[in-house]
Amino acid sequence: MAIRFILSDYVDRAIAQAIYDKLEDGTFTGRIPVCKGVIAFAFTLRECEDELRSTLEDWILLGLKLGHSLPVIDNIDLNKEPSLEPMDTV
Repeated sequence: MAIRFILSDYVDRAIAQAIYDKLEDGTFTGRIPVCKGVIAFAFTLRECEDELRSTLEDWILLGLKLGHSLPVIDNIDLNKEPSLEPMDTV
């Protein structure tokens, strides 16, 4: 049985929706339209992808800490209260 991590899945699916552009000076910008304010800039596309992932992770953690409503991405809703399993099922 494969272990799935909801936060990792959320990040991966959000990154899959990223839009990257090459700027006039040869640098790159990346953004995730559904995640307002998540944007990154870098000298290479790979660095931009890495920076965008890091920015997204920080944005999610801050949003959860502050109680902000996060967008539902591919039916993954981080706004739900977690349900706990009884100890005898473990």
